[in-house]
Amino acid sequence: MAAARGVIRALHRGTLTQNSGMDRIFSGIQPTGKLHLGNYCGAIQNWVRFQEEYNSVLYSIVDLHALTVPREPAVLRQSILDTTATLLACGINPEKCLLFQQSQVPEHAELGWILGCLTNMPRVQTFPQWKVKNASQNYEGTVGLFTYPILQAADILLYKSTHVPVGEDQVLHLELTRDIAQHFNKKYGNFFPVPKAILSTTKKVRSLRDPTAKMSKSDPQKLGTLNITDSPEEIVLKFRKAVTDFTSEVTYDPDSRPGVSNLVTIHAAVTGLSIKEVVHQCVGLDTAHYKGIVAEAVIQKFAPIRNESKRLLEDKSHLEKVLQAGAEKAKELASPVYQEIRRLVGFQ
Repeated sequence: MAAARGVIRALHRGTLTQNSGMDRIFSGIQPTGKLHLGNYCGAIQNWVRFQEEYNSVLYSIVDLHALTVPREPAVLRQSILDTTATLLACGINPEKCLLFQQSQVPEHAELGWILGCLTNMPRVQTFPQWKVKNASQNYEGTVGLFTYPILQAADILLYKSTHVPVGEDQVLHLELTRDIAQHFNKKYGNFFPVPKAILSTTKKVRSLRDPTAKMSKSDPQKLGTLNITDSPEEIVLKFRKAVTDFTSEVTYDPDSRPGVSNLVTIHAAVTGLSIKEVVHQCVGLDTAHYKGIVAEAVIQKFAPIRNESKRLLEDKSHLEKVLQAGAEKAKELASPVYQEIRRLVGFQ
């Protein structure tokens, strides 16, 4: 953790503060299940803001990364469309950004191979995500799972991206991307910008069933994850079952009261209030009553998104056209960059 904090500080020095006109933002999201409240608060809200503030913004549904764990083809195909519909319903506008499917731009995988040939195995073996995920697969993790941080670097560098939005759990991956860019530049000449982090200031949303863990699509406790498209009934049930403690007062103390503090974090995130304002409003409430208040706030926040996502999914051809149009624009950016890379490494 100390090393990670040091990386965070180093990356934070490069945090984007204003649009210089030359900045390019890249970010991706895996189509591996329904998008949840943590995705919304930690990434999607910022994505919507970035597309309004910056001239060049790319958002990719990174389906190649989704193959690092077994996926049924039909399920993956539907997840890609579900993710697209939810992003559009949340406010992602293809007129203001590039929204595309990663696998429709083959240069991602090709550059991933080149960068993999510049990266040594011990560098990747240090990643905690590899250790955890490999263990969860009975230490039979695939080569793709091992090397996906390199493909992630290719995703970013292919567009000469200058800034990448990241949470704390991704800073080591971005540091690898920076190292690879610098190594490539040293070997072949100054070619890639060394991308900098846009660190999220949103407090991490925790599992409703285990507030010591972050909210996750892969949480085996389904009541722990609050999906953006959950029905009002599902939302009420999940909050009713949310883990708190034996103290009825609503306070914010993540160390000693992680469950209640997680509810306060969620309440603040969906209402736009500060933590202090939320706690002040809830003086005198017991946690059982407070769960209902937070549930209602989430229902109100996500109702229009849920309805719009449902409407969009009724026209799958429209969603496919959005992704195809985005991929064509992404290829226009990627192709000249990759052709120059081919020349630099000696392919042509």
